[in-house]
Amino acid sequence: MTRSRLLLALLVLATAFLVAPPASAAVTFTSTAVNQSGGNCLDLPGSSTTAGAQLRASTCSSGSSQNLSYTPVSGTSDTYTITTQSGQCVDVYGASTADNAAIIQWPCHGGTNQQWRLVPVTVPGTDRTFNLVSVSSGKCVAPSGGSSASNTSLVQLPCSTSGGRVWRLPSFTGGGTTPGTFANPLSQHGPDPWLTYYDGFYYLATTTWNSTVTMRKASTLAGLATATDQVIFNLTRPNGAGTMWAPEFHLLDGPNGKRWYFYYTAGREPYDLGTQRIHVLESAGLDPMGPYSFKADLLDPTQDNTWELDPGILQLNGRLYLLGTFYNGSQPMFIRPLSNPWTASGTRRVLSTPTYSWETVGGAVNEGAEVLQRGGKTFIVYSASHCSTPDYKLGMLTYNGGDPLNSSSWVKSPNPVFQRSNANGVYGPGHNGFFKSPDGTEDWIVYHANSSASGGCDMNRSTRAQKFTWNADGTPNFGTPVALGVQLPAPSGE
Repeated sequence: MTRSRLLLALLVLATAFLVAPPASAAVTFTSTAVNQSGGNCLDLPGSSTTAGAQLRASTCSSGSSQNLSYTPVSGTSDTYTITTQSGQCVDVYGASTADNAAIIQWPCHGGTNQQWRLVPVTVPGTDRTFNLVSVSSGKCVAPSGGSSASNTSLVQLPCSTSGGRVWRLPSFTGGGTTPGTFANPLSQHGPDPWLTYYDGFYYLATTTWNSTVTMRKASTLAGLATATDQVIFNLTRPNGAGTMWAPEFHLLDGPNGKRWYFYYTAGREPYDLGTQRIHVLESAGLDPMGPYSFKADLLDPTQDNTWELDPGILQLNGRLYLLGTFYNGSQPMFIRPLSNPWTASGTRRVLSTPTYSWETVGGAVNEGAEVLQRGGKTFIVYSASHCSTPDYKLGMLTYNGGDPLNSSSWVKSPNPVFQRSNANGVYGPGHNGFFKSPDGTEDWIVYHANSSASGGCDMNRSTRAQKFTWNADGTPNFGTPVALGVQLPAPSGE
């Protein structure tokens, strides 16, 4: 390289370092703020209008006292004033620079103790997480003492990336960000998935095929892919400790109010099908991750002579029912009435028998019954054919009125409603569940599938999710299973 060209190259390089790229413009947005230690929300106590009211971290709700407006400070890309429900600004009391100075609301005046930098913090399994840094003190909003308890007053403390200093702003739209995306799989080894969105988080449980019950949690669908499977219960009872499979959990009314009831299949030994039965755990509170205690073996009161698998819950006409499958030469679905979430009030009745050719590939199977309700209609979407084949697929029953215990009250669709896609490399899609987007406007299906036509009934089936739509006649349209790795829009409201 000649001397002149070398000088020119160095000049270009120097210019690149000296001239910063233009910052993305910040925009106004409204959001809750969820503390990453304890999961509580930034809250204005009692929706107070009093100047000087101290803010706190409280159990998240849908109340307006937890929705704050973030308005960009002119000429900045990451600095905002934050306004509470009363129209006052989030403020460091007395413009203090001391640790533990109270975070309050105060009439807006534009001072730097009412200006907050949103400094991104990386948190595995989630997104849109920040330190809320006071421009005047350089310190961060945090619960007093770093407490994770609800109703803890907020103060300023030295900034760090520990959970108590980190807040997730789920509706953050500043800094030129675009709507979130995700790609399947959500769990590489996740057969029989059950996924629920509750109180700001997605919760996913899948078959473990051992004596542990696990669950992963993330604030975004994409975050589930890197979230850790946490053990929430260990199976120890001799008649149900050999395996854990086909889990699902429902928030149902119990004697102590609403509780999570975690249903699963387990037997004495992993491959001893004859001992496989349905069991149920009960949560101590409203956290889907527990803690849980063992509640009951959900045995049939008169026909406990065959294995029963794949629990599902139907709530219809004010009654509660257990759905499942059993063996009588083929594998039909059953329905059984419940008097409460863990007690049968009658014996099982056959709900659906595999009769169509597409239900009998590799074995005559109807299993994995899951309930979908919309617009006064009730559907049961189930898995058909044997899971060892690439033709494992979904069928559907539609309730036509009458006693849900009678098979005549249900009409079976003559064709599958969701099946393999050779073009997309998706084989054996089945054992599904349903969940709503965070804002409740979208319907989503979660299911497992194989990436090879030679895949079988093992732990290599992966968890996948995609949005579905509705036909003009009110029936669901699940479309075609999407290939792995395709970027899809995240659920609405993330």
